Amino acid sequence: MKKIVVDWVACDGHGLCAQMAPELIDLDDWGFPIITHQPEDQRSNLLAQSAVEACPVLALRLERVD
Repeated sequence: MKKIVVDWVACDGHGLCAQMAPELIDLDDWGFPIITHQPEDQRSNLLAQSAVEACPVLALRLERVD
């Protein structure tokens, strides 16, 4: 299983992550991500991966959870 991790120093609040994975990520009033759910199945893992790849400042990553 993997979880979404935000690098708060790198994040500029572009909001692309929430557009790519709206089932997993919301945005606060300033456009910064709020991780509402972690990926639990193959479909949500693909959404999470899309969000990570879409981030223009590389502020998201997926970490393996054992």
